[in-house]
Amino acid sequence: MRILGIDPGTHFTGIGVIEVSGNACRMISCETVAVPGKLSLPEKLDRIYRAILSAIREHNPDQMALEGFLFGKDIRAVVRMGEARACAMLAAVQAGIGIFEYTPTRIKQAVTGNGRASKEQIQHMVKVLLGLKAAPQGDGADALAVAICHGHEHRRTEMLGRKVLSPV
Repeated sequence: MRILGIDPGTHFTGIGVIEVSGNACRMISCETVAVPGKLSLPEKLDRIYRAILSAIREHNPDQMALEGFLFGKDIRAVVRMGEARACAMLAAVQAGIGIFEYTPTRIKQAVTGNGRASKEQIQHMVKVLLGLKAAPQGDGADALAVAICHGHEHRRTEMLGRKVLSPV
């Protein structure tokens, strides 16, 4: 199964693609889309949408996993994250792929075993779990972590005999 992981944001959006086969995961692609601050909001959203759509077309994922909201941040940050999430959801719906959402705590727990893990711990475990020579950086690493989390959840539901995870 091929999973597209998204770490949404209007300044930086992480896009990671992994292939899951049994217990093994391998990285297909990892990138951080940096959106220039000088662009208007509609232009930023267009840039994010097109980058995600391009990744979908290039890598043909079966499902998309998306990081959920970070509560406790200021309302403007939550709104901006929601706008980037909407771009990702729109691209996935148009491509006909399922969308699954995970909280930041759940993602950290799935990847590191600690729901309060640091960015460095996440990057290190992504490197280990994907058998990479170097740890991926920034939002691309976070997007891979989202995809790995979904891969673990998908495998767990199969082991428990459930048919499908609940999409967003």
